[in-house]
Amino acid sequence: MSAVHHLGPLAQFESGSARRVEIDGQAIALVRIGDSVYAIGDVCSHADVSLSGGEVLDDECALECPKHGSRFSLTSGVPQTLPATQPVPVYDVRVVNGEVELEIS
Repeated sequence: MSAVHHLGPLAQFESGSARRVEIDGQAIALVRIGDSVYAIGDVCSHADVSLSGGEVLDDECALECPKHGSRFSLTSGVPQTLPATQPVPVYDVRVVNGEVELEIS
């Protein structure tokens, strides 16, 4: 069973930045790049560090862990650089009529 969560208007999310939200007890980093929004697990798989505090890499569609520099794909959650070797979860997110919606299965 999945649930859709309404997170507010796209305009409240700054392009090129990440924001941490907690939904159903899960820490999620929301990242906006241009008119697209991505949702990825907010805890680095290498260390217990919040990914939303890291740098958004627009050209690579990735988020870099602020502690050790692992880069995670925003589309797959797979680490693109070491030291992380395990992926983090990704979530379905979409913009509908200017509103950001997140679906958790």
